[in-house]
Parts: sequence; structure tokens; C-alpha cells
Amino acid sequence: MTPRAGDIVLVLDNIRSLYNVGSMFRSADGFGVSKLFLCGITGTPEQHGVQKVALGAEQSVAWEKAPLTWRVLERLRRDGYQLVGLEKCAGAVPLPSFSPTYPLALVVGNEVRGLTPALRRRLDAVVGIPMLGVKESFNVSVACGVALYHLRCGPTGGQVQRLFP
Repeated sequence: MTPRAGDIVLVLDNIRSLYNVGSMFRSADGFGVSKLFLCGITGTPEQHGVQKVALGAEQSVAWEKAPLTWRVLERLRRDGYQLVGLEKCAGAVPLPSFSPTYPLALVVGNEVRGLTPALRRRLDAVVGIPMLGVKESFNVSVACGVALYHLRCGPTGGQVQRLFP
């Protein structure tokens, strides 16, 4: 895969909810993600639940089904992508403090288990979203949308400002 300037791809690792996958397709479309890699048990746009929530975004964003996430990560690394995990764990960089480099692959893990330690070892960085409430984390598709906004637009709105005169 030949990356473009400012390129972002999503790598979804064993996402069990088809609705979460569909929601991430919508976010990917809205933030100009060039491709989604649907790894392991992650559902695909052929499944009704993904289509129901994606509302056509599954037709506007390229995607690829891959059985093994680590192989996708190795391929993206060879192609020059910075590999960044989204995870609430010890050592994660708070998203507002993170300075990304592009092209970038955002790796999102399973709703319950998150990213495995084996996958985290393959990453260049792990970022987390600071929580202000009682709950420990956001829903995976919500967290993905928050991270994509920050990575695409930065803390000041960046590229989104062109949408608002």
C-alpha cells in the first residue's frame, strides 16, 4: 500500500460488535480515513449489522479483511506507517499530548480485552483518552471517533476549520 501525505488507516482487531464496526466506517468516512483493515473476527460490510449502522460509508471507504492483525501491522510498517494503538493502559500517552507523524495506522482493539500485549509490543506508540467521569473507558467506536478527530484535526480544529466559514 503506497501511503499519501497525511494518510490515516484504521486497523480493527477482533471487534465483536457489527454495530461498532459500522460506526467506525462512518467515522472513517467523515475523517478521510483511506482504508480499514478488518482483522480476526471483525465483521465485514457484507453483514447486515455493519450496513445498518454504516449507512453507505462502507461503500465510500476502502477495506480489506485480514485473518492476522500482526501481519497487517508488519506490512504497514514496511510501507512507512507509524503504528499507534488506542488503549487505556499503563504507559499510554494521553491523546491531547500525542504528536503524530504520518502516514499513520490507528489500531483499535477488542471491546472487552483491548489490544493484546503481543500486538502492543509491535506498536510505535499507544495513546489513551483521558476520562473525567466514573466509567473507565469509552465505547470502542466512540473512542475511535474521538481519536480520529484529534489525529485529523488536532486540538485547535485544524483541517475541519475549512468546513465552517
